[in-house]
Amino acid sequence: MSTKDYLEKDYYKVLGVSKTATKDEIKQSYRKLARKYHPDANTGDSAAEDRFKEISEAYNVLSDEKRRKEYDDARSLFGGSYRPGGGTGAGDFNLGDLFGQGTGTAGGGGERLSDLFGGLFGGRGGRASTQARRGADVETETKLTFTEAAKGVTRSFQLTSESACPTCQGTGAKVGTTPRVCPKCSGTGHENKNLGGFSLSEPCSECKGRGLVVDDPCATCHGSGRGKSTRTIQARIPAGVTDGQRIRIKGKGAPGERGGPAGDLFVVVHVQQHQLFGKTGDNLTITVPVTFPEATLGADVRVPTLNGLPVTVKIPPGTPNGRTFRVRGKGTQRRDGTAGDLLVTVEVAVPQNLNGAAREALENFRAATADQDPRSDLEARAKGA
Repeated sequence: MSTKDYLEKDYYKVLGVSKTATKDEIKQSYRKLARKYHPDANTGDSAAEDRFKEISEAYNVLSDEKRRKEYDDARSLFGGSYRPGGGTGAGDFNLGDLFGQGTGTAGGGGERLSDLFGGLFGGRGGRASTQARRGADVETETKLTFTEAAKGVTRSFQLTSESACPTCQGTGAKVGTTPRVCPKCSGTGHENKNLGGFSLSEPCSECKGRGLVVDDPCATCHGSGRGKSTRTIQARIPAGVTDGQRIRIKGKGAPGERGGPAGDLFVVVHVQQHQLFGKTGDNLTITVPVTFPEATLGADVRVPTLNGLPVTVKIPPGTPNGRTFRVRGKGTQRRDGTAGDLLVTVEVAVPQNLNGAAREALENFRAATADQDPRSDLEARAKGA
């Protein structure tokens, strides 16, 4: 807000007091109006919020003797009569000339006004810190079975976070009283620290960043305006999450202040291993044992899936150990609604116990295939031939 805007405001009128009002009269009027128009008592009412800002701005100036004198001196330059544009009548002042924006010759007056308002409002426009604030983010953990992680699941979370104090409704002040705008930061909640060549904005040391000062604190929250609350929420964990993944659930964190949005909930997921299935990307993996005759002669093998409905995989004759087959659409669900695949790797099972007939059959098989030595060229290849 510019200096010109302040000249057009009558802070005495805003608070409903006379120009000769005492400090106690100003304070009493402010408390009455602030209680009526405070944002916490008028949730969603932008007009009431604007009125509260105006009241806080006026009180911030008139409650401070030095600032009140500077304000009175500034307005006395106009003798109580001014025109925003530029007038030529008696008693009319051209604000453009006074601020160095017009063609008049009141340069000295402009410098004086700049000095006055630079000290009065500190370049911040006296804006009260009544803006909505976003709630804090909250982080928690959850354990999922392999199936829950693959398919997605709805979980209940019991969260403990800060919210508005139930006794004072977030004002931090004792019931029946109202906090006042911080005189040090003019309600902005921050102050500039000169570091020589540049300045650093940091939370106000007087109000700790709240923008408000509590003279008579609430006995429950001791003036902080915040209290601990425990709540249970339902949150959906999407399908396809992996172990250690951090899921963001928007708007499920701590509640905001003064009508601000809630923060986000971050859930770190821990997924248990499955005794049969594995996962790579959007695909599920499984190792299926097959017999030597099945791998050699071919077979149709039933393979379980995560949804409980088995599929049949055709194993062609001469399938080597470790070969992988792809079953389309039997993996985990993707964000676009499609599904990954099931990767089936065959493992030739070597029998541990053979009866007489089986042993005799294998001996006959070995004799019949004696001329088929799969290692015949290994030594030659090892020598680089």
